[in-house]
Amino acid sequence: MKHSSSVMEKRDTFVQAVSKEMIGEFLQFVQLAEDASDLFNLNELLDELSRKQKEELWERLKNLLTDVLLESPVDGWQTVETQGGDNMETDHGSKMERNIEILHAITSVILASVSVINEQENYEALLECAVILNGVLYALPESERKLPSSIQDLCVTWWEKGLPAKEDMGKTAFLMLLRKSLQTKTGADICRLWRIHQALYCFDYDLEESREIKNMLLECFINVNYIKKEEGRRFLSSVFNWNVNFIKMIHGTIKNQLQGLQKSLVVHIAEIYFRAWRKASGKILEAVENDCIQDFMHHGIHLPRRSPVHPKVREVLSYFHCQKRVRQGVEEMLYRLYKPILWRGLKARNSEVRSNAALLFVEAFPVRDPHLNAVEMDSEIQRQFEELYSLLEDPYPMVRSTGILGVCKITSKYWEMMPPTILIDLLKKVTGELAFDTSSADVRCSVFKCLPIILDNKLSHPLLEQLLPAVRYSLHDNSEKVRVAFVDMLLKVKAVRAAKFWKICPMEHILVRLESDSRPVCRRLVSLIFNSFLPVNQPEEVWCERCVTLLQMNHAAARRFYQHAHEHTACTNIAKLIHVIRHCLNACIRKAVSECGEEDDGREKENVLDKTLSVSDVASMAGLLEIIVILWKSIHRSMENNKEAKVYTIGKFASVLPEYLKVFQDDRCKIPLFMLMSFMPASAVPMFSCGVISTLRNQEEGAADRSYCTLLDCLCSWGHVGHVLELICDWLPEEQPQRKSNSASKRKVQIHDTRPVKPELAVVYMEYLLTHPKNRECLLSAPQKKLNHLLKALEMSKADLESMLHLPGGQPHHFSEAAALRAFSLHCRLSIHLQHQFCAEGKMYLSTLEDTGFWLESKVLPFIQDQEEEYLKLHRVVYQQIIQTYLTVCKDVVMVGLGDCKFQIQLLQWSLGIMNTVKGFFYVSLLLGILKEVTGSSLKQKIDSDEEVATLFDTVQKVFQKMLECMAWSFRKQPEEGLRLLYSVQTPLHDFITTVQSWHTDTPVHRDMLSTLIAACVVEISHRLRKVSDVEELTPPECLSDLPPFSRCLVGIIMKSPSVVRSFLDELKACVTSDDIEGIVCLTAVTHIILVINKGKHKSLTVKDVAAIVHRKLKTFMEITLEEDSMERFLYESSSRTLGAFLNS
Repeated sequence: MKHSSSVMEKRDTFVQAVSKEMIGEFLQFVQLAEDASDLFNLNELLDELSRKQKEELWERLKNLLTDVLLESPVDGWQTVETQGGDNMETDHGSKMERNIEILHAITSVILASVSVINEQENYEALLECAVILNGVLYALPESERKLPSSIQDLCVTWWEKGLPAKEDMGKTAFLMLLRKSLQTKTGADICRLWRIHQALYCFDYDLEESREIKNMLLECFINVNYIKKEEGRRFLSSVFNWNVNFIKMIHGTIKNQLQGLQKSLVVHIAEIYFRAWRKASGKILEAVENDCIQDFMHHGIHLPRRSPVHPKVREVLSYFHCQKRVRQGVEEMLYRLYKPILWRGLKARNSEVRSNAALLFVEAFPVRDPHLNAVEMDSEIQRQFEELYSLLEDPYPMVRSTGILGVCKITSKYWEMMPPTILIDLLKKVTGELAFDTSSADVRCSVFKCLPIILDNKLSHPLLEQLLPAVRYSLHDNSEKVRVAFVDMLLKVKAVRAAKFWKICPMEHILVRLESDSRPVCRRLVSLIFNSFLPVNQPEEVWCERCVTLLQMNHAAARRFYQHAHEHTACTNIAKLIHVIRHCLNACIRKAVSECGEEDDGREKENVLDKTLSVSDVASMAGLLEIIVILWKSIHRSMENNKEAKVYTIGKFASVLPEYLKVFQDDRCKIPLFMLMSFMPASAVPMFSCGVISTLRNQEEGAADRSYCTLLDCLCSWGHVGHVLELICDWLPEEQPQRKSNSASKRKVQIHDTRPVKPELAVVYMEYLLTHPKNRECLLSAPQKKLNHLLKALEMSKADLESMLHLPGGQPHHFSEAAALRAFSLHCRLSIHLQHQFCAEGKMYLSTLEDTGFWLESKVLPFIQDQEEEYLKLHRVVYQQIIQTYLTVCKDVVMVGLGDCKFQIQLLQWSLGIMNTVKGFFYVSLLLGILKEVTGSSLKQKIDSDEEVATLFDTVQKVFQKMLECMAWSFRKQPEEGLRLLYSVQTPLHDFITTVQSWHTDTPVHRDMLSTLIAACVVEISHRLRKVSDVEELTPPECLSDLPPFSRCLVGIIMKSPSVVRSFLDELKACVTSDDIEGIVCLTAVTHIILVINKGKHKSLTVKDVAAIVHRKLKTFMEITLEEDSMERFLYESSSRTLGAFLNS
């Protein structure tokens, strides 16, 4: 009884507390309700109130709310917040905060009361409170967060309960949640908005107040949070039902954002459209179908394939195509909407439109109305099969490729339902004709990319097993992508066990391709035949048998197979195979020894190979040794990490290699044996390692076999490169020491080495060491003193080259002509490697290269300048090779960052000297490469002063200008040689121009380069115009090929890059404006240039600006040309007419 009375007393106290006089107790009650740790529960208390108490409570809440708002009108609340300050404003501020706290408490009680309302109760006062609070929202300060949130909750609850005035309350809740959901990243507000989404329909679309709603709703369609969330997508699809006029705005917004949308989100966009279509009816449905879905269909057919939006549109349509199998009505809708545009697209004149339409047709097949009767349905399907046939015969390759895709997809999916005659005809068309389409590699490639789709249907295997052997020769197609696709198809045949792949394409053909094809094809071929020749699930003896079989079938293919074998199995299996082959070789040797009667017992168990292999079969023995080398190389890194396996393998081979060397005497066996020894330490093969230097020394000049390469590899891998270096230095010539007094020379003991020196062989050894990275690393690790001695010895080649040039028919002292040129190249290259190796010691070795440049300037170029043409022809190979070698090395020096600014300036000066002296222009590509590297490296290097930079770029410009002059001269004097030069310089010239454009835009060197290009084009075109005798030949050019050859080359390179086109036109405009280009002929040349540029794919608005300036400049010649009847008058009239038409177009 006590508890019951206390609860009743508490209820009465709470109801009485809702008054202005007891406001403190009321606020305390609400605070206790909000405190989770307190036992007071407002909802329970309200639920226990009687009807009379509830009505009294609501009346009191209304009176309290009215009193608070009359005492402190809401109109001034935002003013109080903005004024801030102190004194009176502070009092008003604290009073406002108190009133907001009271309003929050009232709202909390009203919100709790909504859930306990009964229909029999009079809640008129509660309704008035809710309406008043709804109206208060607009006046609340922006800093206030708590009260608006409570009012929002009240409005949401009021709407969900369906109470009177719910429309106004729902609109408020909807607007608040919509605004909040766009400001926050959490999805909670989106979920709540979806719960009251029907409140949107309370807004009048045509009223001005709905403008904000429209903008926010459109923003929702580009908000990723809405698109990713399930409730967000449901909400967005419901927005389509608000107003039919809003659908176009929604669709436009989505289309504008499609380009930047992730592929995963495009599926969600499609889902939004699909849900909107499914829920729509009447005019809304009509708008969704015609303005949205059919619009996507139109764009899917007419958008260019290269457009980034095209694949997104196809993704949206694909969603609808997939839904037709699971949703009723979709198939009929697709048939109806596609009907006016798809069939027309398949017959369009534009090939890309036909191709796009074909893609949609294939995806949507069959496009039919399920309500058609059987006869009509058969007729419709037959018509679509005829469309498939026409796709396969289309003149445009992309359409034929799409047709192949369609045939394969459709036959795979509807194999059982298609008439057998149509099925066989289609596949014969694909495999019998299109697989051999000589006009397009893309079509042939499509055949083999799409046939695996059919192979997924097991019912197709018997028919394909009969048809596929006819395409076996596609393995030898001249297009790599076709061969790759064909092998991928064979892999699919093998994976699904449709047929034996070697019955489709014989093993002999596969091995021939494996022998010579590119890496992408070879890797797939190895995967195809791997289990045939390395069956890891069978005994190891079988591995060796298959290895021998492969070697005997195709030796080169076996090498390629085992090069890629480690990619398809574990390294342990490769190691096992190495030892299996070793056992096989040992058995062959024992068999040979046994046959000679030297050993009768101890033979291993006989196997198949004992009858087929013998030591006398040199090809098989050499092949097995090569396979061991290839396999060892492939797992070299793994062996380094597994010391135990490495030691075991080295031990086993060290014990048998001496015997191998005795038995396998053929040169084909020696090289792999030497390579095997290079994998092992010298101590493992002492007998062999001691004789390597002797073998190298005894090689004959000019007749050295290739085994020297392997021997040098051995010495480098053993760390004995010093022995090789000593041998090379002994053979290379030395500078003659200065003669000393006779008495001193008499007292000195001299020892003469009777062994012959072989300088040419020394150059061969040196070149091999310097060319291969691992050997070069070993060479450069030698003592610096020895390397300096080597460099000095190689420098003697310059004296020999000099004597060859200056003495008619003179013989060099040390080298032959070819050896001297090779030694000169090695001298230049070695100096740079030493500079990189010992860069901490300054520019000692770079100065050696500079000295060579001065030698070229002082000895070689004067010789070329002084001698007659007939004499130079005899020595052309020598001096051209010297110049090419030096320029190539210097270009590499700049490229790797070893040449400083001073070196680059000096190099450019030498380049100018070469162009002024040497005819033939064989060096132009090299000089363009040097200019590219110099302009690119200037950003990477620290340059001492701006003056150096200015000098460097000034010299770059001089070299470039001189080079274009030389090329123009070549075109005029020797047109055929000029054309060859043109083809050889296009790539390096493009690289240089784009480098300057990328790194030096709007700098002097950039403007100078562009002005030089402009001058070269204008001069050549002007020269051609002046030479024309018949005015009918002065017509403006229609395309790039109408320009003279040199200008065609330069303008063609410029037109490749949009940024270069813009800069070129800006410079051209500046040149015309400043009268650097003047006169009717030159201005006509400019007109020809801009007309051609405008025909290119990278058009610029600046073209018309230049055209307008040229047009104005031409008008200044109007009076002059009227006085005479000449070629200039014709050019003036023609150019003015052409430019006028161009500017008005």
